Amino acid sequence: MTFNLSRRAFTLTALSALAAPALISPTKALAQSGRVVAATFPGTWEDAYRTILTPMVKEAGYDLTIAPALAQDQIAKLMASPGQPPYDALLVSPGQSAILIEAGLIEKIDPTKLKNWDKLAPMAQNEWGPYVTVEVNGIAYNPEVVEKPSGYKALFEDPQYAGQVAQIGFGSNTATMAWTEINKLYGGTYDNMQPVFDLIKDHLKDLIIATSGSNQMTMYQQGEVAVFMASTGNVAKLKELGMPAEFAHPESGSPAVPVSIHLVKGASDPDAVYAYMDAAISAAAQTQLGEAPTAMIPTNTEVPFSSVVAEYVTPEQLAAAVYPDWAAINKHRAEWTETFDRIVSQ
Repeated sequence: MTFNLSRRAFTLTALSALAAPALISPTKALAQSGRVVAATFPGTWEDAYRTILTPMVKEAGYDLTIAPALAQDQIAKLMASPGQPPYDALLVSPGQSAILIEAGLIEKIDPTKLKNWDKLAPMAQNEWGPYVTVEVNGIAYNPEVVEKPSGYKALFEDPQYAGQVAQIGFGSNTATMAWTEINKLYGGTYDNMQPVFDLIKDHLKDLIIATSGSNQMTMYQQGEVAVFMASTGNVAKLKELGMPAEFAHPESGSPAVPVSIHLVKGASDPDAVYAYMDAAISAAAQTQLGEAPTAMIPTNTEVPFSSVVAEYVTPEQLAAAVYPDWAAINKHRAEWTETFDRIVSQ
């Protein structure tokens, strides 16, 4: 599946609201008792969706159960339970969406069942489920320990970062986007990842290998590292915890990725899933999600960028973001994962 978001069109549409929106209260559905089990990324996403969306979905007449799981794990659990899906709704990015579509695990949605559909930026109106935000990725760093990185190359070539950078493998979308961009800087392509693997080998003694994104966050908080590949939301969370943390946009461009909610084929109550989707794209929810610690970029055109979001991403930076080729990534991702794991275990 190809993601055809027009970056500037998205930015201009998303910023078209000139005033803060009024909060919208979902209309309670009578005589409803449905339930939706929604897979959501662990951490700040899980906390925010449980806190903000659960009461909204309840008001619409349904029970929402948030089930934290990384995108790759969501797919694995679905494939392991044919005919008995463990989730009714998924939260993933285009790389996983393509896999889900090819495997026939999700369904196209009926936009008429979403009262907030027409309020979405046009490029967020995905036929397989609405884009609820766009994640912008770059470099998180501790300004009390290191200087602001100019870009990815500096992390390998400037001695001040030696022993201060936590890295993870290709199981993470954030890491995968960073590695593919780093690979390009050193002359590689999607079909030739050797430059980045050579780079890792050459600098392995200076890298701290974490087991996951959550592990990176923990290491950062404990002062074991001062730099890691991150989304703006990661930095917002660290700041909320009182940690010194800043976000650097790589000079080569910040990788960005939209995030979709999908309807699982065989969902126990599709109407409950639509209620969940509608809550997630509502002005009420996206206004709250735009604040700390989530700092999510809104896709609802009634919601302007919050002052918190503007600390990390300007309209110009979003328009210049880099959108990876997920079809190419999916083609090689298993091989890359195996190679990375082999190198760091040596």
